[in-house]
Amino acid sequence: MASPLVRLLLLLLLLVAAASRGAASAAKAARVTAVIVFGDSTVDTGNNNQIGTPLRSDFPPYGRDMPGGARATGRFGNGRLAPDFMSESLGLPPLVPAYLDPAYGIADFARGVCFASAGTGLDNATAGVLSVIPLWKEVEYYREYQRRLRAHAGAAAARDVVRGALHVVSIGTNDFLENYYMLATGRFARYSVGEYEDYLVAAARAFLAAIHRLGARRVTFAGLSPMGCLPLERTAGALLGGGGGGCVEEYNRVAREYNGKVEAMVRSLRAELPRLKVAFIPVYDNMLDLITHPEKYGLENVEEGCCATGRFEMGFMCNDESPLTCDDASKYLFWDAFHPTEKVNRIMAQHTLDVCYQQGVL
Repeated sequence: MASPLVRLLLLLLLLVAAASRGAASAAKAARVTAVIVFGDSTVDTGNNNQIGTPLRSDFPPYGRDMPGGARATGRFGNGRLAPDFMSESLGLPPLVPAYLDPAYGIADFARGVCFASAGTGLDNATAGVLSVIPLWKEVEYYREYQRRLRAHAGAAAARDVVRGALHVVSIGTNDFLENYYMLATGRFARYSVGEYEDYLVAAARAFLAAIHRLGARRVTFAGLSPMGCLPLERTAGALLGGGGGGCVEEYNRVAREYNGKVEAMVRSLRAELPRLKVAFIPVYDNMLDLITHPEKYGLENVEEGCCATGRFEMGFMCNDESPLTCDDASKYLFWDAFHPTEKVNRIMAQHTLDVCYQQGVL
């Protein structure tokens, strides 16, 4: 048995090691100047409030669990989104402001800004389905933001903010579920599903190269979730296919194929642009673990959303007049029929940061 002195020395070594790791993590976090967000409703913190689209969530019960009290900010969920949690974990503000929100100015955006728009996609045609902001316009806003930042802080400081920022990208689901499979734009007639995957991956590569030219150096790019397991798709599959409400395997297969292509593209882009640190985030694996092992996360319902019946309601159909909305969203994977709860957003945010640290993005 080790002597008391040896045990004391071992304890001191453990404490020193833990302190060193904590200091290293804090130092990494301190180097992140801002969180800059692109994408769709999974990360839109309120831009759709300011545009003429029916796809919005600036009304209750959305936002009912926001810190400080119920507040419908335009986030598609009961509370904060993954970029909000990431920002807070990196020592930045706990909410990432929407670029089009008039309540915020360039001083706020210098520490975090969101250009995302619910309903958009990598395919610019996807944005036209519900009249939302296309991805090319998100990039234009990014350019405008940088001009405003230079005027506010000076050229050198603005450059440091952009290069030190973590750029968070979450996009792609709408291209399949709102566009291709809804037969909304004619893409289904022009491309096979495999060809459309290739089309989207090329668009993703062009987008990443574009923001790199504009100064982005640290980027997370989220893959697709098992989109066939979204409550809305389970319901549609049961009604149209006569199934029992299980996951739609065709959609999940497409998500896996697309993710493999995106991951290969990201590896190629890292080799081509050595100054770009970009991490592919395996959302599919993380979400599938939540679905298949809910007890690990304290979840009780992974098939329906909390809002209303949870089977098809989102947007205006998820409103405070429904008597069926659950009391405790933390027991649910999904808030509405399409979007995760705040609890799951927190889990996904931590997974994203873990990948960033593992891959040297942070």
